Amino acid sequence: MTELLKGTARDKALAPLVAQGWTENSHGTAIEKRFVFRNFVEAFAFMTRVALLAEKRDHHPDWRNVYRTVEVTLSTHDAGGLTVKDIELAQKMNEAAAYV
Repeated sequence: MTELLKGTARDKALAPLVAQGWTENSHGTAIEKRFVFRNFVEAFAFMTRVALLAEKRDHHPDWRNVYRTVEVTLSTHDAGGLTVKDIELAQKMNEAAAYV
């Protein structure tokens, strides 16, 4: 099992993501972001890239797609909150969104 991020390690890991539009949920157990693309094809391309990354890492996002918007929630469910897996996937998602 992956360990939860706590204290200053958690704060340090979250700071760059918060600067890039990620927010914590109200319980502090997940991070969330809304990605908006020019159209559905770009949104779907982003989701496809991320799906391949997530599958390779065996760490999958909770997400929702409506037309050009993709809403994402990341949390490590078996750990009960945020872990390094979430931070790393969020960073990869930011990179994938920039590529579209």
